[in-house]
Amino acid sequence: MSARITTLGNGLRVVTEDMPWVETVSLGVWVDVGTRNEPAEINGVAHLLEHMAFKGTERRSARAIAEEIENVGGHLNAYTSREQTAFYAKVLKQDVPLGVDILSDILQHSTFDAGELERERTVIIQEIGQALDTPDDVIFDRFQEQAYPDQAMGRPVLGEAEIIRTIGREAVAGYMNQHYAADRMVLSAAGALDHDRLVDLAERHFTALPPYRGEPVEAARYRGGDLREDKDLEQVHLVLGFPGVSYADDDYYVASTLSTILGGGMSSRLFQEIREKRGLVYTVYSFASSYADGGIFGVYAGTGEDEVEELMPVLCDEIVKSADSMTEEEVARARAQLKASILMGLESTSARCEHVASQLLIYGRPIDVPELVRKIDEVDLDAVRRLARRIFAGAPTFTALGPIAKVEGFDRILDRLKA
Repeated sequence: MSARITTLGNGLRVVTEDMPWVETVSLGVWVDVGTRNEPAEINGVAHLLEHMAFKGTERRSARAIAEEIENVGGHLNAYTSREQTAFYAKVLKQDVPLGVDILSDILQHSTFDAGELERERTVIIQEIGQALDTPDDVIFDRFQEQAYPDQAMGRPVLGEAEIIRTIGREAVAGYMNQHYAADRMVLSAAGALDHDRLVDLAERHFTALPPYRGEPVEAARYRGGDLREDKDLEQVHLVLGFPGVSYADDDYYVASTLSTILGGGMSSRLFQEIREKRGLVYTVYSFASSYADGGIFGVYAGTGEDEVEELMPVLCDEIVKSADSMTEEEVARARAQLKASILMGLESTSARCEHVASQLLIYGRPIDVPELVRKIDEVDLDAVRRLARRIFAGAPTFTALGPIAKVEGFDRILDRLKA
């Protein structure tokens, strides 16, 4: 099964994967814009726009949007990330025309009603408050801010409450008119569908998209450093990270393999040494996050106020010794985990739809499953060791949140990482 792609005259790309054995279709529009496209004074506008798109168009009220999709048993949703925004639906196969109609309507004819905007501000401020009450969310915002200070890449996706309170209708509409251009959008669908029929629907419905007027994004400038916040919590939340790799880096799949070996499951080094052997944490894992022009490789842990004294030396030691002590068996197991994760994840129409859309935006083409598997199989022990040395030689970023009195100083952490 391979994706079919058609580019419309206005530049909108339509990509589909036919899954004839199912009765549903997942479809959506992915836009090549996110938090890193925002000016500082309206940080959070991309996420606010995502909310406001569902709050009424020239021919549908917010309630009508919800009722029309649910009248046929479907659902709508959206999300905003640092580099993409997505609006998507899942419907029965006969209701694809309705899904396209609603998606095209909210992306071209939203009214951004003043009353709805005021209500949605309150909703998002509540969402920000909920996030602030979740320390294992807060710590990653602090980490991103410290890794990429004073730039769009380091600002929170949700924005700050004081900014959300002041963003006006003109700013939201202007942001959409600047960035939601046909040649920066992908209409993606997977399920029981006909590609040519979807192209016809797209040509009829997506006719009012403006040309792109946005500025080039600011290059990501990783800096690193130390940021700590003393807070009355039950646990200390920690993230230790390093500059990682971009989507285009030859070591992209090597980074995923390294992350899996270090902290990607119950058999990983960090889980076995820090949780199973020493009982210092409930949660510990590593991650490899990539962007168009950079990335982050890091480790998260949540631990007790007293246990943090023992945790940091062990964590740093595992990182330092990883490059020279990894084995062929660990690499083989990590490759198997990655391949299984991809294949299992792509069994749903929703996952397939998102997969081909994101890859079309990132790489300009979908990467099919056999190619993905081949790229993972090409990762060997020498490549993983080489990348580990490269990543862990970079400037670290360390963030801590909670009762941090016993967290050792940043200079001591730096010394341990140089050992």
